[in-house]
Amino acid sequence: MIDDFLLEVLACPRCESRPHVKLQGSLLVCTECGYGYRIFDEIPQMLPEDAIPPDEVKKENG
Repeated sequence: MIDDFLLEVLACPRCESRPHVKLQGSLLVCTECGYGYRIFDEIPQMLPEDAIPPDEVKKENG
């Protein structure tokens, strides 16, 4: 789904420390704040305003 190299360089745009994101189900999820980002046609949607709150991430990947 997502290229391994791309997954290594992507970082959460919401966090100042720019932590990595991990693939969790159909979302990329920040390892620090827990916000999720959707992937459409193999393209991560990494805009802060499009982020999914952690409680919704749990519901979606539940």
